[in-house]
Amino acid sequence: MKNIILIITLIISQNVFSHISNVDPNSITAVYADLDILKKANVPVLYADQNLNVGYAIITGKMEARISALAHEQGRCGNYEALDEIPQNISTVANNFAFMNQIQSKNQNYEMLAKNSIEVAENPLITEALKNLKPDNIKATVTYLSAFPTRFNKGNTPNLHVDDFSEKIKALVATAAYPVTVDLISHNKTPQKSIRVTIKGSTKPDEYVILGGHLDSISGGGFGGGSKLAPGADDNASGSASLLEALRILITQAQPQRTVEFFWYAGEESGLLGSAEIAASYKAQSKNVISVLQLDMTMFPGDGVFRITSINDFTSAWLRDYLKAINTTYLNVEILDDKCGYGCSDHASWFRNGYPTLMPTEAKFKSIFKYIHTDKDVISSVMNFDHALVFSKIALVMAMDLGNSSQKEVLF
Repeated sequence: MKNIILIITLIISQNVFSHISNVDPNSITAVYADLDILKKANVPVLYADQNLNVGYAIITGKMEARISALAHEQGRCGNYEALDEIPQNISTVANNFAFMNQIQSKNQNYEMLAKNSIEVAENPLITEALKNLKPDNIKATVTYLSAFPTRFNKGNTPNLHVDDFSEKIKALVATAAYPVTVDLISHNKTPQKSIRVTIKGSTKPDEYVILGGHLDSISGGGFGGGSKLAPGADDNASGSASLLEALRILITQAQPQRTVEFFWYAGEESGLLGSAEIAASYKAQSKNVISVLQLDMTMFPGDGVFRITSINDFTSAWLRDYLKAINTTYLNVEILDDKCGYGCSDHASWFRNGYPTLMPTEAKFKSIFKYIHTDKDVISSVMNFDHALVFSKIALVMAMDLGNSSQKEVLF
């Protein structure tokens, strides 16, 4: 039966590819994607889950371009996750979707039974640490990263900025009073590498608090060898910079009890390439990941300064509740709610593998910076680095609070 399903899938795929000219038939990718985007892009859906609004498809490069373009028209990133390999049968896809449905169901139960039940007591050490975060440092990092002509993962020099930025991080963490490791992670689906910074936990090294954002950029869909200028100041030099500023202060504090890792992911703009492989490898190793924060676009206050948005689909209800609690204690900003569909950023990779995720972002998606994914995504007067600092605070609080506690997700 499995072989019959596979044959049918391949026949469908061949029919899909037959009407597209000038495409390498071997240049195909299996994806999980926002179902509405797939339908609007006229991509044949091989498996659909209406409850999740997620579909499975096998796509060509031209299809990928259509998906990406339609998502960008809605102010989103690609809204798809490129799988490491084509599933051998549809039952594998069905099982993956069933697993995500279980997570969604447990999140819904949490919201009914325990929503707004979290309280975070003020820690004077965290309060003092937050005072040392500086918006000018975020501006300097965004200026530096956006000066690279492109950070496209499929360009001619996909690791030029990765290598240079990792050296800056190594110089920074060398000042820590305890060992901090920086390593580059190679991937199967892209030549670009991800950066990982690891602060090993002092007493709970096998429990992980993960903070991440993507380092790559894209312009006009990015197809054409990365020849287009893609400064990516807001998307996502801003989130990358907000993370770095949190790391700068964290290493001046006591070593956390739990292991805290920072990631700057490769290839998010081409289907969550780096984070998908990393999250899958952590699941394969049965790593105990307590929480995952994703910072993607932090410095354009589209709904007003200090009005941020919490994405509430494919994220953890517990962590969204936790964000509200630390806001009351430390941040004092206004938190709006929004949805972004499956695969709008790297948190989806971790969510699909069963880990608690949180994605706060600069504004609702209808209000985000309209020039992302163009050569106009540069620093200008409309950007606000105090707004971006809010996200450094979120990262630092999570590192210092969750990194030194026994809190974890409890689903019903």
